[in-house]
Amino acid sequence: MFSEQGYLLRIYISEDDRYDDQPLYGWIVRRAREAGLAGATVLRGLEGFGARSHLHTAKILRLSIGLPVVIEIVDSREQLERFLPVVETAVADGLATLETVAVHRYGDAGEDDDEGGAAT
Repeated sequence: MFSEQGYLLRIYISEDDRYDDQPLYGWIVRRAREAGLAGATVLRGLEGFGARSHLHTAKILRLSIGLPVVIEIVDSREQLERFLPVVETAVADGLATLETVAVHRYGDAGEDDDEGGAAT
């Protein structure tokens, strides 16, 4: 294990958002991989609201549409700033944040997990 400074890009969108005839979250993850970024993870929220204060929830007996989705990408500041224009072309309604994080790597960072494991 070692520790280094990294950056975390968080992109907040809706699961219903689409770009290029596909779910936007998937499109962003594929572009991040093509850009050679270290890793990306998509998290689906159970409940949330955005700029318009419309509540979206996954409560039982209620149709759960438009739930919040957060895409997290960790890499260097330079790599993420190069990637932001790609995000800006696709996200019509959302939010992105960029923050400093401490990165602790475990195991072999060279392994690629295409089966849905943790992003490295």
